[in-house]
Amino acid sequence: MLIQFNFKNFKSFREEVSLDLTATKITEHEDHVAEAANDKLLKVAAIYGANASGKSNVYDAFEYMTYYVDESFKFGDEEERRRKTGDAYLKVTPFLFDEKSRGEETTFEVFYVDNSEDTERTYQYGFSLKNDEVIEEWLYSKAKTARNKYRTIFYRKKGEELEMNGFSKNHVENIKASLNKESLIVSLGSKLRIAKLKKVRDWFLSNEIVNFGDPAENFFLSSVLPEGFVDKKEVQDNVVEYFASFDEAIQDFNIEELPKEDEKDNGKNYKIDALHKMGDSGKMASIPLKQESSGTLKMFALYPSLKEVLNQGSTLFIDELNARLHPLLVRNIILTFLSPEINTQNAQLVFTTHDIWQFSNELLRRDEIWMVNKNRDGVSELYSLVEFKDEDGNKVRRDEALAKNYLTGNYGAIPALKPMKMLKGRTMDGK
Repeated sequence: MLIQFNFKNFKSFREEVSLDLTATKITEHEDHVAEAANDKLLKVAAIYGANASGKSNVYDAFEYMTYYVDESFKFGDEEERRRKTGDAYLKVTPFLFDEKSRGEETTFEVFYVDNSEDTERTYQYGFSLKNDEVIEEWLYSKAKTARNKYRTIFYRKKGEELEMNGFSKNHVENIKASLNKESLIVSLGSKLRIAKLKKVRDWFLSNEIVNFGDPAENFFLSSVLPEGFVDKKEVQDNVVEYFASFDEAIQDFNIEELPKEDEKDNGKNYKIDALHKMGDSGKMASIPLKQESSGTLKMFALYPSLKEVLNQGSTLFIDELNARLHPLLVRNIILTFLSPEINTQNAQLVFTTHDIWQFSNELLRRDEIWMVNKNRDGVSELYSLVEFKDEDGNKVRRDEALAKNYLTGNYGAIPALKPMKMLKGRTMDGK
C-alpha cells in the first residue's frame, strides 16, 4: 500500500508537497481505514481543484516517477543508440515561473508497504533529478517491529562514494561498472536481476496509471482486451457481470479473429461484438463494441486496471475519473474500493475529479478529500480537507455541508470567475 507520495519542483508545484494516505485520528467512516505495517492507511484519495490549478500534475508526478524507475536503465550516455532504437527519454519539467527553480533539482519520494511480502516491511525510496542527471537516490527499509528505525539499503549522491548494504561484492561491482548519470540504481539493478532492487521496480509496475482526460489514451485503452478475454469464457462472463453492475443491456460477447492484412504481422486482431437481448423476441442483437457509448467503452477500458489492482492490492491512479461517467457510477467505483468484502487486498484509488457529487461527508472522510489551489504566482499547493483552516483558524467540521461550502469558495481550489463580456452579442441596432 502507498503510505505517502512526496515531490518538489515539478511543473506547477514549486515547494515540496505530500499526498499522505495515513489516516488521521478523525472518527468518521472508520471502516475506510486499513492496517498495514503498524500504520492505519486510507484506501481512497479524491483530488479536487479548478481547471489549470495543477491537480493533474499530482497524477503526472507519480506517472513520471514510475516512468523513470521503469525506463532509466536505457538512458545515459547512449544518446546515439537511443536515437537509432527510438527509446524515449522524457526530460523532467521543473517549476518554470522563476529563474531559481528552473535550475534546481526535482525530487520524488514514496513510502509504501509491499503487499507482495508477508513481512509488511515499509520502504522509503526516492531520487532527485537535475537536467539530464540523477543527483541523489536513496532506498531505506523498516521492519514491522522496528518502529521508526529505517535501515539504509543504498544511498547515492553526486560527488560522494556510493553506499550499498547487504549486496554481494559482484552485484556492487556490476552496479558501479554499469551506472551512468541518467540511470537509477533501482532501474539498473532490476535489469541486472538483483532481487531486492527488482522488487522496488516491480512495486511501481504493479500500480495502474490511467489518464481518462486524454482522448488518445482513451481510444487506446478501449482497444486493450482483458487478459484471457479472447479464449476464456469465464473471463467474458465476468466482464458481462461487471457491465451488469451499471447496465444490464450487454448479455454476452461474440469474438472473431480477423485475417492478417500483412503476413509479416505477428499480432492478432479481433472483431468484438456486444450481444444485446431483443425485447420482442428474446433473441440477441449484435453490435460492434466500438459503437457502444463512450461511457461503456470507458468502463470496458477500466476493467483490466480495476481487476488487476483489486487482485494485487496495488494502487490505481486515475486522472479525471468523472469524464463521461455518471456521478452514481463514479460513486459505485469508489464504494468498490471502500468495501472490505470486495477490496480484500486493500487496493487504493487515487483520482482527480470535478465531480461535486462525491464531495460529501456521507461518502468520504475529510482526510480522503484533497484540494489543489494555485496562487497568483502560478504556484500550486496541495492540502487535505482535514488540515485546512479558514482565515480565523477554524478547521472543517465533520457535519458541514462540504459540497455547498466548497462551491462558495470556503476551502479554496475553485476557479476565480468573471463575466465573459468578450462574448457579448450585437445590440438590437446591429452595433
